[in-house]
Amino acid sequence: MSRWIKIFSVLLIVILATPVFPALANSVPTCTYSGTSAAGALYCITMPPAGSWNNDLVIFAHGYVSPTLPLAIPWDQMTFSQGSTTVYLPDIVNGLGFAFATTSYRENGLAVQSGISDILDLETIFNNKVNSTPAHIYLVGASEGGLVTTLSIERYPANFTGGMALCGPIGSFRGQVNYWGDFRTVFDYYFKNVLPPTAVNIPPGLMNNWDSTYSPLVSSALAANPTNTNQLLSVTNAAVDSSNPNTIGETVLGLLWYNVFATNDGVSKLGGQPFDNTTRIYSGSTNNAALNLGVKRYKASAAALANIAKYYETSGKLTKPLVVMHTTGDPIIPVWQQTLYSAKVVSKLTPTLYLPIKINSYGHCAFTLPQMLTGFASLVFMSTKVQLPTSVTANTAGPVPVYQYPH
Repeated sequence: MSRWIKIFSVLLIVILATPVFPALANSVPTCTYSGTSAAGALYCITMPPAGSWNNDLVIFAHGYVSPTLPLAIPWDQMTFSQGSTTVYLPDIVNGLGFAFATTSYRENGLAVQSGISDILDLETIFNNKVNSTPAHIYLVGASEGGLVTTLSIERYPANFTGGMALCGPIGSFRGQVNYWGDFRTVFDYYFKNVLPPTAVNIPPGLMNNWDSTYSPLVSSALAANPTNTNQLLSVTNAAVDSSNPNTIGETVLGLLWYNVFATNDGVSKLGGQPFDNTTRIYSGSTNNAALNLGVKRYKASAAALANIAKYYETSGKLTKPLVVMHTTGDPIIPVWQQTLYSAKVVSKLTPTLYLPIKINSYGHCAFTLPQMLTGFASLVFMSTKVQLPTSVTANTAGPVPVYQYPH
């Protein structure tokens, strides 16, 4: 692994050395080709200026979208912000000479399996629309899209040159489900009757009135009882930025959002309720005995657990390069997901194809543009042994554009 650390260090120096940045603009990217796949997924393909395509393709796999929203390409997940201005990922990718393609998937909510299928379909659509087969295809995905990326690289290596998984639940999908469920369960113990009715029973009124009613109620409850707030964070090990008290509310509301909006959809698509804390021993409180006696217990459906094991868990067996990037202070999908995946890779004896990168910051997928370009440059080098030109860089003068996953 040390040689990849050296490569990463060299690329970081290269990327920070020569500042060039595409023009910032707020308008949503204009697709060179767009439409709807046979499966019902929307797609968008953007091409570099005429004569500048390097014959390579970057595909972006997006993260979780609320099942309550209409189907659309989530451009808000493909943005970098610099002050009040936004620059979009396709513009950056095209500026580097790569073609860009993305898809809405055919459904919102839990869309890992359909997302994989729609990514594979997108490759065929690209070839037909552009009338050319790319020399290299790089798959990049964030959050849920990080899992889509990792599973795609593991299971369909012939379709990709390499992958870059950002902040995804790639170490243990079941562990991620339990992390969200545990947070809601412990929240209900310390803040009784704030959210109706339980961690596994989400009524429509809770979803429909989350922004107007329940999110403010949660914020008020946290402010009124800082002692219980600290207990909640201590027991669940949910990340906050100790230098910024505002991140407490960001962490709590972010995690509860996933419980509220992902639970019913997950139960439906997994074939049963997947959260299980029947044998969990909670710790980190001032009274662990009372906590473990008082929290509600839930048993997972055997069918849901079987489907998770079969369709949603990674293996760590790589035959194509994979770069994995995670912030150490990710409150939504914790950095231990990267640690667990690294252990899988080692156990499968494929570490030379794997580069884990940890970014020491708070936030879910909170990466700067230089950090992401460094990871991508590493992926290209690992895949082709070709170093990107030094002009392929991010401007670090002034505010650095930051990627931040919407939830």
